[in-house]
Amino acid sequence: MFVKFLRALSIALALSAPLAAQAYTGPGLGLGAIGVAFGLIGSILLAIVSVVWYPIKRLVRRIRGRAR
Repeated sequence: MFVKFLRALSIALALSAPLAAQAYTGPGLGLGAIGVAFGLIGSILLAIVSVVWYPIKRLVRRIRGRAR
C-alpha cells in the first residue's frame, strides 16, 4: 500500500516538473538577484550582531564604571 502511494507520488511529481524554460536571464536581473541575496544575508547578520552586541556593551560599561 505504502509503495503504491510512493510510486503515485513520484509519478505526479515527475509529471508536474517543468521541462526546459527557454528563458533568458540578463545580467541586470542576475546582478539584482545577487544584490538582494547579499542584502538579505547582511541584514540577518547585522540583526544577530546587534542582539549580541548590546549585552556586551552594557557589561563593558559596568566594568569600566566600577574600575574608576
